[in-house]
Parts: sequence; structure tokens; C-alpha cells
Amino acid sequence: MQSRRAVLPIVVRRFAVPVFAALVFATLVFAVGPGLVRPARAQSPADTAAAVAFIRTTGQQLVNVVNGPGSAAAKNAGLTRIVDRDVDVDGIAKFCLGRFWRLATPAQRTQYEHLFHHVLVLNVTSKVGDYTGVTIAIGRAVPRAEGVVVATTVTRPGQAPAEVDWLVQEIGGAPKIVDVIAEGTSLRLTQRSDYASFISRHNDSVPALLTALQAQAARAG
Repeated sequence: MQSRRAVLPIVVRRFAVPVFAALVFATLVFAVGPGLVRPARAQSPADTAAAVAFIRTTGQQLVNVVNGPGSAAAKNAGLTRIVDRDVDVDGIAKFCLGRFWRLATPAQRTQYEHLFHHVLVLNVTSKVGDYTGVTIAIGRAVPRAEGVVVATTVTRPGQAPAEVDWLVQEIGGAPKIVDVIAEGTSLRLTQRSDYASFISRHNDSVPALLTALQAQAARAG
């Protein structure tokens, strides 16, 4: 049971935060290793304004999907489109695998990225029914070297408001969500720690993680 829980997405396992936080087990901006670090740059007022506009638009689109009248299949498809467009999923995968990315073969990396995306989408869409009536309010934005942090308050009926901060960075000429800080805890760092712990307990075997992710995808699917 310990090893199976270790690969569950942390948003499901540890945090009672809205489905928005499940969109990001987020991506890399520093401390990942050679070939995986994106260079930081100074954030301008224009960067900050763009990040706020991006989170406001993305948040409203998420609210519309979750609260909309469509079928479960239509909502799942809508959430998947948002994940693919607004989250750097490849960066997420690399960051979460950490130093073990360099140990994986090209074939293992490809399989891992595919499984990571599949499991991420399954866990986002599986929770959509729990968040009907959700709202999101935009707070202040703070520029940092690695991006712009946009604060939000997410509220759903019968639950206390959740403070969720979004780290936004320009990637490939477009803004992307690169981390979520849920109630003060970075989801990307916690997920990477969970993966590292799991792989270390399995003799530094990347295939062991792939097998666990395949099993998780089968259970969720």
C-alpha cells in the first residue's frame, strides 16, 4: 500500500483544494539539473499584467467548464483542452522525475511523459463533479525571478475558501502555469519528492515508477 500511494497525485492524496490545483504538478524553473533549467529573467510590469490576465481568463474558463450544463464527457474534454493549452505538461513531467530523468532511456522518457499526461488528465477530470458551484477571485500579483505569482481565492459551496497561488512563466512565447502553491505548499516540489522516494525505495528503478503509473492509469480509467 505504501508504494501505491506514493505515486498518487498529491492534490488527490494530500490537499482538499479545488480542481484547479490539480492542473499543475507543475514544471521546472530551477534546481532540476543540466539541460532542464529554464533561465530566469527579470519580470516587467507588462509580464505581471499579462500573468494576471492569463490567470483570470484561464480561471473563468475552468469555472465555466465545471459549472456548465454539459455532460461529464464534454466537461472532461474541456478540462483536457485547458490542461494541454495552459500547462507545460512536459516540463511538469521532467521536474517531477528530477535527477532520475537523466537515468531514464529515451524510450522510458517517452513512456513516462505519456503516462504522466494520462494520469494527470484522469485525476483532473475525475474530480470535476465535486466542484460544482466553484468560484475564483483574483488577488495581488508578485513578480519573482522565476515568474509571476498570482494569488487567488477559490471557493465552493459548503467549503472554506482555499488560497491558491499560481506561478506563471512565459514559455515558447506564451504564458504557462508552472507551479501551484496550495495553502503555502508547492505542489511541484512535493510531487517530485514523492516520486524520488518511490524510485529510491525500488533500487533507483525508473521502470518501477512506469509500472506503478500504468497501474494507476488502469485503476483511474
